[in-house]
Amino acid sequence: MIKRMIIMLVLVGVVLAGIFGFKLFVDGQVKAFMATMGNQPQTVSTTKAVRSDWQPKLQAVGSLRASNGADLSLQLAGVVEEINFQSGDKVEKGQLLLRLRSDDEIAKLKALEAQADLARITYERDLRQLKAQAISQQVADTDAANVKNTEALAAQQRAIVDQKMLKAPFAGRLGIRQVDLGQYLAAGTAVVTLQALTPIYVDFTLPQQAMAQLKVGQKVRARVDAYPGKTFAGDILAISPKVEVGSRNVQVRATLANDDQTLMPGMFATVDIDVGAPQQQLTLPQTAITYNAYGNIVYVVDDKGKGPDGKPSLVVRQVFVETGATRGDQVAILKGLKEGDTVVTGGQMKLRNGVPVTVNNSVLPKDDPNPLPVDQ
Repeated sequence: MIKRMIIMLVLVGVVLAGIFGFKLFVDGQVKAFMATMGNQPQTVSTTKAVRSDWQPKLQAVGSLRASNGADLSLQLAGVVEEINFQSGDKVEKGQLLLRLRSDDEIAKLKALEAQADLARITYERDLRQLKAQAISQQVADTDAANVKNTEALAAQQRAIVDQKMLKAPFAGRLGIRQVDLGQYLAAGTAVVTLQALTPIYVDFTLPQQAMAQLKVGQKVRARVDAYPGKTFAGDILAISPKVEVGSRNVQVRATLANDDQTLMPGMFATVDIDVGAPQQQLTLPQTAITYNAYGNIVYVVDDKGKGPDGKPSLVVRQVFVETGATRGDQVAILKGLKEGDTVVTGGQMKLRNGVPVTVNNSVLPKDDPNPLPVDQ
């Protein structure tokens, strides 16, 4: 009985030893395989860190508005009798656009003008009689006041007749007509919009820190989504003397020539303002930067490493950099790199210090300082 027990314990020990030995063997093989896989060359794209001219600038977003713009309406009510314009017409200042029915007002005006003429004739007769002392000074003074009164009444009625006519207060382009012949218009009803498009203004805001870099007459460039790739040059016309308390921003207005009248009020615009002289900056594509809580990182490619087989190979090292302003697809590098360094621009997610790499630049990320929108 004791002998069988000993044999069983020996067999169990052998089996357990085999199981643990096999597990240790498998773990060792897996560890060796993973170590080998970790050192396999990773495919990345690269670029050289180069210096280029960098124009410091301020950028803002704003809205376009007409130098003169109004929704035209009449002070008096009435029925539309005459329309002298079409939607979208260009008109000159003072051009008659619309007239309300005014026969009654014109008749009253003629009556008052006749009374004024009669009062003037009477007063002139009185002056001759006064010289001959045929009437008193009081009669002449009364008739003089009567002339002024009738002329004032006629001028008042003439103003009422004029208010029945809608004239362009300034030159510009008309919008869509909102009324028709024979329509009754209440006082203040909008008839049509009139916008002066040459020049046109762009209003935008900048933080108060930028005020020291702004001045009236400074050049600006505006871009609108409606015309990709096209810029509109202009000048700063005015800077508000008041900083908005809520946002600490200052409002700025620039004027754009708009001779071809392609820009229209209400458009959204991006405004660039050059400040200072151009500088030489070390630049990289923005895709080369890995941002995290500990700092901004790039991977620099060195040719002094060794691959899994022990032969010389390209390897990467992690470098912390200080970034500056951005423009388009590029970012300025202030510290951490030197000109000519080879930097990884794609494939960083699988990298760490010392990992060997192979370079494939058949597909490169964009590196355009002034990228344009791509039509879909």
